[in-house]
Amino acid sequence: MSQPELEKRYRKYADRVTLYRVLSAFEEKGLIHKVIDTHGTARYALCNDHNCHEGHHHDEHVHFNCSKCDTLVCLEDVHIPAVKLPRNYMAVKYNLNIEGVCNNCKA
Repeated sequence: MSQPELEKRYRKYADRVTLYRVLSAFEEKGLIHKVIDTHGTARYALCNDHNCHEGHHHDEHVHFNCSKCDTLVCLEDVHIPAVKLPRNYMAVKYNLNIEGVCNNCKA
């Protein structure tokens, strides 16, 4: 879900700043991961890998963004390929989105 969707759904329980802080804390603790969709909107999903923990995620999978219905789906079985970085570079976060048309919109 996107932060605007969450704000709309939970506005009577928390304001925008509180929600942002909660999402940031959940991400830091390894409970959720954040993906920037093709529109530049932050979307959040539960971490399904039980190895995610504080400060370190193991959610290096591809995300599919449907250009018709705007659905964003975690493709957990499609891993981001290893990338050889230059010496003394360290990857902290991976993000790979594929944009296309989902099965529902294609039909």
